[in-house]
Amino acid sequence: MPHKAVRRRILGVMTSSSGRRPKHLPSSPFKPAVDPVVEVFEVGDRVTHDIYGLGQVTHLDSHAATVDFGDKAVRIAHPYPKLHHL
Repeated sequence: MPHKAVRRRILGVMTSSSGRRPKHLPSSPFKPAVDPVVEVFEVGDRVTHDIYGLGQVTHLDSHAATVDFGDKAVRIAHPYPKLHHL
């Protein structure tokens, strides 16, 4: 019976509830995770989207950009995946 109690205690110590990534050590053979570059758009910018094609930014707010693709306008959330400047 004491064996199970020790195992639970060890597993309890090993799990992390903070959700943060551990610190990258300089001696590690693995590269640190790279933060993605977020593009900055302005109203009137000509853009291309991987699914919708060519468009123009018509409205910006703090959480999304509205882009007119001709046949429809699409609201694309920040960090604007698949949206690129021309």
